Amino acid sequence: MENYDPSSAASAGAIFAILAACLIPALIVGIISIIGMWKVYEKAGKPGWAAIIPIYSHIVLLEIVGKPIWWIFLFLVPCVNIIFAVWTINLLSKSFGQSEGFTVGLLLLPFVFFPVLGFGNYQYLGPSAQEAGGFKPFDPSTNYKDPSGNPPQA
Repeated sequence: MENYDPSSAASAGAIFAILAACLIPALIVGIISIIGMWKVYEKAGKPGWAAIIPIYSHIVLLEIVGKPIWWIFLFLVPCVNIIFAVWTINLLSKSFGQSEGFTVGLLLLPFVFFPVLGFGNYQYLGPSAQEAGGFKPFDPSTNYKDPSGNPPQA
């Protein structure tokens, strides 16, 4: 015969209660982050539903910040992915005209800063990867000033 221990049923109920107490707030935070990312993608002119598709969301994020699609492979390399993820989030905040402080907020408190970026009055200014990427070739037709003060000849 089997011996039934009523305390085992009580401990299983306690484990379920603890699991539910941890899972429900995590689920709420995740949903808030996804809704914020959805709005950020829509502000950038991309489909909002792309925020919930696992790999495709990173591809769309790379399009928003103006980086090439092959960067998706860098997100798969251990240790390198951390650097490029932080860099991509920084470019995202720059694309909305924000500073590095906002990048830190997006990294540490995404459930607060993604909804702020998505629902706030921040506007998408375009991919900032060109400005943050480094060298821009010299174009003499923009902001040309003749040292002698004469207007340029047409």
